[in-house]
Amino acid sequence: MTNPQAQTTVETLRWRSERLELIDQRVLPAQIECVACDSAASVAQAIRGMVVRGAPAIGCAAAYGVALEALRHRDAGVEPFRAAMAQAFEVLAASRPTAVNLFWALARMRSLIRQSAELLPPELADALLALAHEILAEDVRINRAMGAHGAALLADGARVLTHCNAGALATGGHGTALGVIRAGVSAGRIARVFAGETRPWLQGARLTAWELTQYGISFDIIVDGAAGYFLQRGDVQKVMFGADRVAANGDVANKIGTYMLALAAEANRVPVICVAPSSSIDLQIPDGSYIPIEERDPSEVLDLEKNGEPVVPRGAPARNPAFDITPHQLISAIVTEFGITRSPYDQTLAKALGNQCLSNNPARHSGEQENPIQ
Repeated sequence: MTNPQAQTTVETLRWRSERLELIDQRVLPAQIECVACDSAASVAQAIRGMVVRGAPAIGCAAAYGVALEALRHRDAGVEPFRAAMAQAFEVLAASRPTAVNLFWALARMRSLIRQSAELLPPELADALLALAHEILAEDVRINRAMGAHGAALLADGARVLTHCNAGALATGGHGTALGVIRAGVSAGRIARVFAGETRPWLQGARLTAWELTQYGISFDIIVDGAAGYFLQRGDVQKVMFGADRVAANGDVANKIGTYMLALAAEANRVPVICVAPSSSIDLQIPDGSYIPIEERDPSEVLDLEKNGEPVVPRGAPARNPAFDITPHQLISAIVTEFGITRSPYDQTLAKALGNQCLSNNPARHSGEQENPIQ
């Protein structure tokens, strides 16, 4: 088996020739293609259209979106530059509502602009690009740190079930939950991985399976509805996933189906581990009811074919929430770059992040935080 820790070939984002190149996750694994972005609008479209997905990767992409717009207007006057930047922040903030990393990254970019009022547009554009590079490199370092922390939770010979894709494709590189799995395999602690298919975009069947293949990690794809079966049989020792947003009390917003998976795990006394960087933790909101849940186009659920024929009756309605909330009571541990936290999360998360909470939360910097869901 190859060393999954040493494999760094999956480049979700890369800067090349004054453009941001994103691996197109809509067409993996059949094709490996990149989409080039040259403006904030094109980055926002890539985020909305699922070219790039995963909360940390969305945050990195948004940072580059700001930098791209700054570079496009670097030779404009101060006022046109400011107007262009305001528009860039607006279009990027509107791209997807649930992943807090998006707003966290925009807050960091906006903070740099506010702190650099003396810089002219060319200098500020260069500074913003440098910060985007820093955010990307920082994300990879954070993911590796979480991998090392999380591997300590694994016993030798563990079989791990993961949901959606929380690997290099969902981040700046290496992965959150999949980063822990990679570290666990390297340490000889993981025997096999179960990858839930994750309807309707099949991020598990397409993306996680593709990544595990790249890393030489043994796995089985299972349909989402089979998770309870394998948990009940004792075939799974850990359930592990990432997060798009974690509330102050430890409630976790993650890909739709995570809540049902956590319920089945609790019923079978299998620990549930959430792996999320501090940029995904939103200490401004007390619980998961405040997290906005994106509901996507029903066509993503309905556009199914078998033998070239539609599966769903013509005109059938559908609902398509992209995320759900897993209550903190079902989470055994949350792994961040600062270590492993356990309940009571309203205390341990705040303590783990410490003074970081003052700089990591976008609501402290801008008005982009969504209103509570009633």
